Amino acid sequence: MSDVIEGPKVAIIMPTYKRNADSVVLSIKSVLNQTYQNIELWLIDDNGIRESSSLESYRLEISKMVQELDSEKIVYIKNEHNIGGALARNVGIFSTDCEYITFLDDDDRYLPQKVESQLKHMLCNNLDVSFTDLGLYDEEDKLTDYREYSKIKHFDTQSLLRYHLTRQITGTPTFMCKKSVLTTIGGFDDACMGQEYYLMFKIISSGCSIGYIPHSDVVAYRTAKEAISNGPNKIKGEMLLYTFKRSKFDILSGSERRFVRFRHYVIMCVASLRRKKYLSATKYICIAFIASPLDAFAEAFGFFQRRIKNIESTRDG
Repeated sequence: MSDVIEGPKVAIIMPTYKRNADSVVLSIKSVLNQTYQNIELWLIDDNGIRESSSLESYRLEISKMVQELDSEKIVYIKNEHNIGGALARNVGIFSTDCEYITFLDDDDRYLPQKVESQLKHMLCNNLDVSFTDLGLYDEEDKLTDYREYSKIKHFDTQSLLRYHLTRQITGTPTFMCKKSVLTTIGGFDDACMGQEYYLMFKIISSGCSIGYIPHSDVVAYRTAKEAISNGPNKIKGEMLLYTFKRSKFDILSGSERRFVRFRHYVIMCVASLRRKKYLSATKYICIAFIASPLDAFAEAFGFFQRRIKNIESTRDG
């Protein structure tokens, strides 16, 4: 399939908002340089009017950049009003006529074989949806974290739901879906946080065939997302997400429920630390330990193992 256009057309949907054009162009070029070329890049410019402020300067930069690239593979959409990343992605989902859809954030990159590798896996295994691992990098292109899902052994609906409720299958750029699946479930929800989590929950609940590829062809940068994680929306979003997960506790075992509680309070602790709310952070970490002491020790051990592995991988690179 390499370097050819045969096969179904794939849409890569990339919303952009308040991002410097120099950064966005690197993301776009990583799409245009894919080994599989039967693609369309849906660039959704969300720099519209929001309340009384104008984002005209960002829009002018992006528009100029698109003109200079002059690629027939780019479908450039300008939102009249700022609607947020989730709804901006929905614009692409419901507008494209491509059979397959995948996503990219405007500060991340694809490796050249990303689309080809994932599409080939889906076609060979007759899948409706697939996801991959995800590498997270800092501003110096050093690997800081690696999300892998090798512990998933069964891909039936119930097994995936239980895994997603406890561990989470996330990383929007790693998802590739048939358009029919995304339109059937209504696309992304307009949530203040965790849009990709809710999307994957709806995908799994739909009963479609889902597969996993145990490697990452996405370079995602954590630094650009840290500002979101520090704000009050993180606290509100995490509370709403925890409430949602608790509503699904009937399909989880007792140990799985304890782990969900433990994980929730750890996240609340981290969010509080980032906001310098040290008293709250202390309270949450104590509650997390009380919720599940065994998980506290296991996760601490696993964290240090991953850190050592990442350090060794960086040295080898």
